[in-house]
Amino acid sequence: MGDQPLRVLACGDVEGRLNALFSRVQAIQKKMGQFDMLLCVGEFFGVTPEAEAEWQLYKTGAKKAPVHTYILGAASQETVRNFSTSDGCELAENITYLGRRGVFTGASGLQIAYVSGREALQEPAPAHFFTSKDLSALVTSLTSNSKFRGVDILLTSQWPRGVWQYASTPEVNTKSCGSSSISSLADKLKPRYHFAALEGAHYERLPYRNHVVLQENAQHVSRFIALATVNNPAKKKYLYAFNIVPMKNLDPAELVKQPQDVTENPYRHAAQDKTHAQKTAFSTAEEEPAHQFFFDLSRNQGGASRGRGRKRLSDGDGRSRDQQHGGDRHHEHKQPRRHPQPTGPCWFCLASPQVEKHLVVSIGTHVRSHR
Repeated sequence: MGDQPLRVLACGDVEGRLNALFSRVQAIQKKMGQFDMLLCVGEFFGVTPEAEAEWQLYKTGAKKAPVHTYILGAASQETVRNFSTSDGCELAENITYLGRRGVFTGASGLQIAYVSGREALQEPAPAHFFTSKDLSALVTSLTSNSKFRGVDILLTSQWPRGVWQYASTPEVNTKSCGSSSISSLADKLKPRYHFAALEGAHYERLPYRNHVVLQENAQHVSRFIALATVNNPAKKKYLYAFNIVPMKNLDPAELVKQPQDVTENPYRHAAQDKTHAQKTAFSTAEEEPAHQFFFDLSRNQGGASRGRGRKRLSDGDGRSRDQQHGGDRHHEHKQPRRHPQPTGPCWFCLASPQVEKHLVVSIGTHVRSHR
């Protein structure tokens, strides 16, 4: 796909409101065209009889998600029953559970790291919690590569604690909100986009640097976006749309361009407190390897479209088994290099009932280019 940007939707806690979510997505796609994927953070399943009834329609195939949907695991004991394994699997057509933690990579090269659940305060941890070993394994699997520069997207259910440093204060209880371990994870993985939920709030932080000015080589910026609950009565934003060209396909000079509103790294501020750093640091010594899966997100697949989104375990050398034993299947002819197309955060408010009108009026003047 070269420099062709992917069109991605991100969503906060669904809590079983599948019909409301997918109806909204269908309306958006009818106006704007097909999106490549929908990424859901926070609680996907609900606990009410109505939520269970809706899920059964998708599970049995009576209804189908209108876009390839990737979800995180349970964040509460009540929803654990919806996940029969900690490994990722397809739960229904077009709805895939990513797993406890790991990395998946599309045919385009888009790399997404993910961690399900909440931070465990002790071990052994229940199924809806993650541990320091989970985070260590995830970090090691990525940073052990000498060419590692960061990931395109990081998905966590919990917020990173202190992300609001050097930026506006979100409408949450900052004394108890978030996980320090997630902050450390985000600092190490340097995601271009980091999505989280669980707090019922919408918060888009200013982009922040991943380097110290005049002391380190310039690196790309990171953006943190927290999303609210689907169909929340306060009409807080729960859907976010953006275009993204995978990092591996971007010219390095384009990748590290700094927007005017960039701030310092909020997590390094917290790390200056040695006591805090000791509490939040987790070892990156060799642990159980994080799961790495490869997804074919190419648009031009012809009759193979039903196979898109099914996991193929990596054999350890960065290629899927399909790529090793059928290399021509994913071969892409080289095209003349084009300038990367603009990527950036939400260019229209998806939670607004007036989204279509707004787009018609201002789509030509309100698109911002972000790297």
